[in-house]
Amino acid sequence: MPGIKEIRTKIKSVQNTRKITKAMEMVAASKMRKAQERMRASRPYAEKVREIAAHMMQTHPDYRHPYMEERTDIKAVGVVLVTTDKGLCGGLNTNISRLLLARLKEFEAKGIKVQTTALGNKGLSLLTRIGSNLVSNEVQLGDQPHLDRLIGALKVQLDDYLDGKIDALYVASTHFVNTMKQEPTIMRLLPLPDGLADPFVAGSVKSDNEAAAIESSYQWDYIFEPDAKSVIDDLLTRYVEGLVYQAVAENMASEQSARMVAMKAASDNAKKVIGDLQLVYNKTRQAAITKEISEIVGGAAAV
Repeated sequence: MPGIKEIRTKIKSVQNTRKITKAMEMVAASKMRKAQERMRASRPYAEKVREIAAHMMQTHPDYRHPYMEERTDIKAVGVVLVTTDKGLCGGLNTNISRLLLARLKEFEAKGIKVQTTALGNKGLSLLTRIGSNLVSNEVQLGDQPHLDRLIGALKVQLDDYLDGKIDALYVASTHFVNTMKQEPTIMRLLPLPDGLADPFVAGSVKSDNEAAAIESSYQWDYIFEPDAKSVIDDLLTRYVEGLVYQAVAENMASEQSARMVAMKAASDNAKKVIGDLQLVYNKTRQAAITKEISEIVGGAAAV
């Protein structure tokens, strides 16, 4: 059994650890509220851009943007991996990494080449470790996503798609459901689906009858300046960038939620360990006192 001094030292160490995890839990809770507000604030913008883009594509059905052209022979794809820059957030990065590795094995089995982009330090470490074809990356994103920093890494993949070097582009990120639940997802970014359905909402793809009813009920008439093609091209580019921004915002909200939950669990476990150690400390101390009393009584009896 360890001595009293060793137990006291270990209790002090666990108490210090609990102070750190408790402070990190409170910081994560504060950042979580801001991240969730930021994520929810960006959703109406993405929804409105998607709505306008869908309306304009219906207004000019003859024009098909390259982002909406389905390619039958898939020889190469691009993958954008969105992760956190820091750890201590439970299994958040592990879950999305496991899902991505399974998808990469599927591509490899079909003979499809993959080039990757990392948004976040943890994703960069993973893709570098497995030796993937990393074409761009952006790390140290901070607590708030900035589109100007994301565009550079994303543009490499978009240019390769337009040049025909890749036939599809996917985004692997964590979708925020609620504070206790975050789902790792891989969505297809390019080519865009008909009707520009919301990839973050399950069941958002409308049936043919529903789409026809909406199209017959509403007529959209736009005045384009300088011309329809330039406006549609620019709008769809902004729409794709908005999807990536939304994915990063969802991942940041998931990160702070997962970190808060993980730090709370660590604080609770530390409290339990402290209680167990204090019980052992009291038993050891009582045993030492009893032994000393026995030795005194035995010595007095001998005299």
